[in-house]
Amino acid sequence: MGLLDGALGDMAGSLLGGQGGNAQQMLGGLLSQFGGAGSNKGLLAAAMNLVQQQGGLEALVQKFQAGGMGDVVQSWVGTGANAPVSGAQLEQVLGHDAMASAASQAGVAPAQVRDGLASMLPEIVNQLTPGGQLPANSGALISSVLGMIRG
Repeated sequence: MGLLDGALGDMAGSLLGGQGGNAQQMLGGLLSQFGGAGSNKGLLAAAMNLVQQQGGLEALVQKFQAGGMGDVVQSWVGTGANAPVSGAQLEQVLGHDAMASAASQAGVAPAQVRDGLASMLPEIVNQLTPGGQLPANSGALISSVLGMIRG
């Protein structure tokens, strides 16, 4: 289990039609797992924005597959352990401009956003893909999470 297990999983379950708790409580749990607020909250918002700006979960998965990292991203979607990814690999797949934009949104240095996203993104994708499947309404889920983060 990773950083986001529980809070984001419950949120995903709730928004995907399963049994979930109060979304505000789940977001609070998610933020507490990242140490509260500040740059971690900004980094979480930047990570969710990045997924959205890439075209959603399906497009993100396709970019990783096209970038030669299909096995890595499939581990995030699947039900097993998440394969690690480095910040440099993320930048290679997603592009320098996307990483610079995420750093600007999070209010942190580019190196910090690369490292933070390398830690967060596998767990975010993992929790947004319950049962190892890409959900049909992932765009709505991402928008809901972003709305609560921005609150």
